[in-house]
Amino acid sequence: MTRLQVVGMLIGVLTCGTLAGQPIDDYDLGGASRPKPDFSFRKEDQYKRVHQASLRFILQGERQRSEEFLENYLIKHPGDAETLYMLGVLQAQAGDGAKAETYLQRSLEAGLPPGRLVAGPRKLLEPLRQSDLLQKLFRTFGDRPVHGPLLGNVTASRASFWVRTATESDVQVMVSTSANFERPVYSQPANSHARDDYTAVVTVDGLEPTTQYHYAVRIGDGVWHYSDRQQFETFANAGRPGKFTVAFGGGAGYVPHNERMWNTISDCDPNLLLLLGDNVYIDDPESVLMQQYTYQRRQSRPEWRALTASVPVYTIWDDHDFSTNDSWGGPDVSVPFWKKDWVFPIYRQNWVNPAYGGGDAQPGCWYSFSVGDVEFIMLDCRYYRTSPRKTPRSMLGPVQLAWLKQELQQSTARVKVLCSSVPWDFRTKGDSLDTWNGYKQEHEQILSFIEQQQIEGVLLVSADRHRSDAWKIERPNGYGFYEFNSSRLTNQHVHPTMEKKGAIFSYNKLQSFGLITFDTAADDPTVTYEIVNIDGARPHSLTVRLSELSF
Repeated sequence: MTRLQVVGMLIGVLTCGTLAGQPIDDYDLGGASRPKPDFSFRKEDQYKRVHQASLRFILQGERQRSEEFLENYLIKHPGDAETLYMLGVLQAQAGDGAKAETYLQRSLEAGLPPGRLVAGPRKLLEPLRQSDLLQKLFRTFGDRPVHGPLLGNVTASRASFWVRTATESDVQVMVSTSANFERPVYSQPANSHARDDYTAVVTVDGLEPTTQYHYAVRIGDGVWHYSDRQQFETFANAGRPGKFTVAFGGGAGYVPHNERMWNTISDCDPNLLLLLGDNVYIDDPESVLMQQYTYQRRQSRPEWRALTASVPVYTIWDDHDFSTNDSWGGPDVSVPFWKKDWVFPIYRQNWVNPAYGGGDAQPGCWYSFSVGDVEFIMLDCRYYRTSPRKTPRSMLGPVQLAWLKQELQQSTARVKVLCSSVPWDFRTKGDSLDTWNGYKQEHEQILSFIEQQQIEGVLLVSADRHRSDAWKIERPNGYGFYEFNSSRLTNQHVHPTMEKKGAIFSYNKLQSFGLITFDTAADDPTVTYEIVNIDGARPHSLTVRLSELSF
């Protein structure tokens, strides 16, 4: 049994059973001495933090403190569905099933997606499992996805599909070029397990490149479930020129009013979506239940489900998903275990990337994939990062750094896109050591390697700053490196613009994302970067020609 399987079994234990009327202290697992998360309500102005703070107090058994806060918040924000949900959770843990059921019913009436109550986190709602409300919902979702389907790992011949089920079930996908599902291609069944929070990933092989497909999902022995949004297009064969668009960004804290951003992205009809960190904002590596809750509230949103059912998603994480603000993991695979062995399996449960670092022996979220003659190299800037205040220091760690150099040197793609969760340009965050600014020697090692090896066509893409920027890093011995940065998908919090600091452009008026159009069919291929705000306006754009990225 692998180390990750052992951790998965531990997580499975955490998602079962109940301690109604008692603290749910999953913060004390393992008994190691480590810093505690911040159990405060200081950031009430940021919606993404409000109910996390409430949940932390519930998990610690401080129900009265949480109840007073939630009731006051509900007075100021009447009918807020998430607050009603959390009051239901609180009453379930207090042992008042009738009151809990009333709050949860009100949350559904206020617009909370019903799958949230099935997803859980299950340990929190286990005291209500036999209630009429949950019994009805479990029957409703018995043969259909609770969350998903989420599309990912698409290539010229393959596609993978992630779902969450109500109970442990077989999951299968059927794919066809016909809306009537003539001559379908089937996946092998996969089983969703409690230890994986009832998630499963199924893969269909043998597809044709640049082809539109319809798909349907079957749970157990139920009927095939299909909707108009369950369509996708396979990528072009590696090395083949063409034109396609990529949406990217980060900074996607849960804010119901801003969840319409996923509709805005969908309206742009991108071929894929890159989420480059701070994708859900957990900020609690000690609590499995908090991690589950933070993923599940996003996965329940209808806007998110509609987008990700048809647009393949590729992710890396950043500090707020991995640990806490401006954090680093250190050079060892499993130290500290409460940051890595607990958080990484949850991350894997909730995405469907092509690969995860070096596998079980060297886990992480780095990998690469290609769309035609464009290669995307996704970097993990947290798992093996060392302190920026000590030497020697590293952002990527030796294994990932060696892998990156090999990927660059062996790539035959005309354009290579290096995707980092933190900005490459030192000017983006002032004197902060949290960006590549804190790892200048390794930063120089990477850029110098590109120059020494005469590797052309390299673009830099990043997230972290709550705005959208374009930068150019001028170099004395090679071409200038253009950087596209965007990380305010749904966040309320915003960072100042940076035109006065040297940015080509910088935008922060509304939530936004980056839209990149690659056109590699021309003699001098172009890459166009546009900023798209939540209302669909495009305030800035920049076109870079491949001839600018050459020696």
